[in-house]
Amino acid sequence: MNTVTRPRILVVGAGFAGVECVRRLERKLAPAEADVTLVTPFSYQLYLPLLPQVASGVLTPQSIALSLRRSKKYRTRILPGGAIGVDLKAKVCVVRTITDKIVNEPYDYIVLAPGSVTRTFDIPGLTEHAFGMKTLAEAAYIRDHVITQLDLADASDDPAERAARLQFVVVGGGYAGTETAACLQRLTHAAVTRYPRLDPGLIKWHLIDIAPKLMPELGDKLGRSAQEILGRRGIEVSLGVSIDKASAEEVTFTDGRVVPTHTLIWTAGVVASPLMATLGAETVRGRLAVTPEMCLPGHDGVFALGDSAAVPDLAKDDGAVCPPTAQHAMRQGRKVADNVIATLRGQPMQPYVHRDLGLVVDLGGKDAVSKPLGVELRGVPAQAVARGYHWSALRTNVAKTRVMTNWLLNAVAGNDFVRTGFQARKPARLKDFEFTDAYLTPEQVRAQVEGKALEGP
Repeated sequence: MNTVTRPRILVVGAGFAGVECVRRLERKLAPAEADVTLVTPFSYQLYLPLLPQVASGVLTPQSIALSLRRSKKYRTRILPGGAIGVDLKAKVCVVRTITDKIVNEPYDYIVLAPGSVTRTFDIPGLTEHAFGMKTLAEAAYIRDHVITQLDLADASDDPAERAARLQFVVVGGGYAGTETAACLQRLTHAAVTRYPRLDPGLIKWHLIDIAPKLMPELGDKLGRSAQEILGRRGIEVSLGVSIDKASAEEVTFTDGRVVPTHTLIWTAGVVASPLMATLGAETVRGRLAVTPEMCLPGHDGVFALGDSAAVPDLAKDDGAVCPPTAQHAMRQGRKVADNVIATLRGQPMQPYVHRDLGLVVDLGGKDAVSKPLGVELRGVPAQAVARGYHWSALRTNVAKTRVMTNWLLNAVAGNDFVRTGFQARKPARLKDFEFTDAYLTPEQVRAQVEGKALEGP
């Protein structure tokens, strides 16, 4: 009996790009046309732009973790694990499952959307003592940690320890760092009123960045407005400065200042997933070099998009590539799905073209700066645009309801300053959350595909 197998489409990553691609494939492909598999360690899509609001307690973690298993109508197979290597010649993706088993997943078409990881540098003590803001676990952990510092300061009779516990350092003047500092400062400002023994004047937030401007993508005027808002709240912004070294109890800045602190949050940019280095293909600053159709030149059936791909930005004339934003990732996901379907059906592919819709920065409360379609907004109008954009970008009605309910409840009832117990055991830092050492070398990928044993993790 002749058996006809359906083409196998493998999507790596459940971020904005990967999920948009999968959902469009499910809507536009007939069940008999192809089998779709999604490789992801977590069966949810994380709405990253709202992580600072989870860290500050405005939103619950569940409200921005959109389940991929909730709907019964989707037919994609979810493979729980992380892709750690790709053999382009053999058309095999090597996956480490959540049980630590290494498996070979063959494909006919592969869509690489593994996203990005936190960019770090060779700074003494950085990965051992800093927190990141890239995962749901990190955001929830940071909230626990910050409230713990208030509790420990309140319990201490040592003035030096108390002052150190109440100083907080955020590195990175982009959107993530600025919003994180702004939201967490509001948390500590509100919480300290519940600690009669603590002097509110001891709480100090530092936001530093090596760049000369805060959020330069917003333009000079809005960048200055954001900096003024932070300054009014008492957040000290230092530009042209980074950290020289870090320890458990202090951080040394490159300008020589030493800040006693137990809280260092690192948000100084992202880099493409290390998975891209396993392909042995051309990269642009770590991002896989692809065509405007998001294909890998010289390899049929290989697509890449999102933070891990250098997708030419055809809306500009300067040879730029699309920035690693959710706005581009979502639209690239839909376009890649269309191009995969076109390839399956023998039709021509279309290039990705999208004009940037603007930027929104939510600083908490009534403070925000936004630039929708080039129009500069501040204050309540900017906040309305920022939250309206995020709310509309949430993929499910359940998520929209949860987020809106959280916003309304927080506006009416304020915050609850409780710890959930994450710190009851072993402390965790940047190196413990993103598992960047789990990836294989191209040689290890080849050995795995050829059936040779690999050493354990």
